[in-house]
Amino acid sequence: MIHWRRATVRTVLSDRSGVREVTAALTEPLPGREETAEDGAGEVRALAYTDLVGVPEPGDAVLLNVSALARGLGTGGFALVAALPERLPADPPPGPGHLVKDRYSPLQTMVLGVDDQESEHHETLKSASSLGGVPVVVADLHSAVPAIAAGILADRPQARIAYVMTDGAALPLQFSQAVQVLQEAGVIASTVTVGQAHGGDHDAVTVHTGLLAAVHVAGADAVIVAQGPGNLGTGTPYGFSGLVVGDHLNAVGLLGGTPLAALRMSQADARERHLGISHHTLTAVGEVARPGAVVPVPRLDTLTGAEAARARDWGQEQAWTAPEAVLPARMEEQTAQLTAAGHVREDVDLAGLLNALEASPARMSTMGRGLDRDLVAFLAAAAAGRAAAARI
Repeated sequence: MIHWRRATVRTVLSDRSGVREVTAALTEPLPGREETAEDGAGEVRALAYTDLVGVPEPGDAVLLNVSALARGLGTGGFALVAALPERLPADPPPGPGHLVKDRYSPLQTMVLGVDDQESEHHETLKSASSLGGVPVVVADLHSAVPAIAAGILADRPQARIAYVMTDGAALPLQFSQAVQVLQEAGVIASTVTVGQAHGGDHDAVTVHTGLLAAVHVAGADAVIVAQGPGNLGTGTPYGFSGLVVGDHLNAVGLLGGTPLAALRMSQADARERHLGISHHTLTAVGEVARPGAVVPVPRLDTLTGAEAARARDWGQEQAWTAPEAVLPARMEEQTAQLTAAGHVREDVDLAGLLNALEASPARMSTMGRGLDRDLVAFLAAAAAGRAAAARI
């Protein structure tokens, strides 16, 4: 199940909080790749979560998990440092906390949870039971997070935003370069990692206590809930990690927040099931979520002036304005499925949102496509942010 390789660190490529990327020379080639006299067993990019395994330096021997490389995966297409066997990090200092994350995996880690009995916030979360109507935008893809935040701040520039990262994809928050950039820029004020995910400003056991912590501990005016990078899908109706969007919307409703479902949309995805509003949204929101979630729908005809001109220059606007465009009718049909399930449609004006997306400190990218290749994906997420901002 795991492809293991020993290697020696050659160079340090980059450092960011909690993560070091290095190149490492393998002692044995990857499966299916023949060793040659010229390049030896090969060299790979490897990622080390420094809080978990220590800080690899040039010359260090490392033990690598190379499964993603062996299978040629695009997501996570690099090796992961599992250990520095000849230079193990020192034991962490004694301290409180007994929440185990990534439980019973070889790299399980123990943290002080915000809801832990040893936490200074335990009494707060013991008595907290309501989000008090705070708007919570729930999204399928991690790539929606910067766009949702841009939509919130476009109308409420002083809003305090918390990001609750669930455990459907990447477990270490440090894997997300976008979140680090957004926090450094002050766009996201606080992060909470829930379930098996870890590494946030606060860790929580469930999405429920994570939401309560976002409001009662982090003081959020608005909350974004989404999995980390690395969405998993199988092309089957219910076999995708974003299915829990419905459960998370239900959690928001149960706790007295305002649940807003960010539409996963695309005008460029070659897969029919993701064109317009993705089947992920139609299933998770339309079938799993209880009735009553707000569904912000981007009004594409409200992108005007210089913003519309940029969309036209990119060849994007034609998807909803050309005589042969199928996107508008398809969106109406798909949105009707969500309202038929008891959710509340809210049409959102897009004026100014393209400017907000372009001004974001985090680069917009979904499935390798940026604003100029799949604009509607980001406008839909930003529209959800704008709908949340109206409720602050």
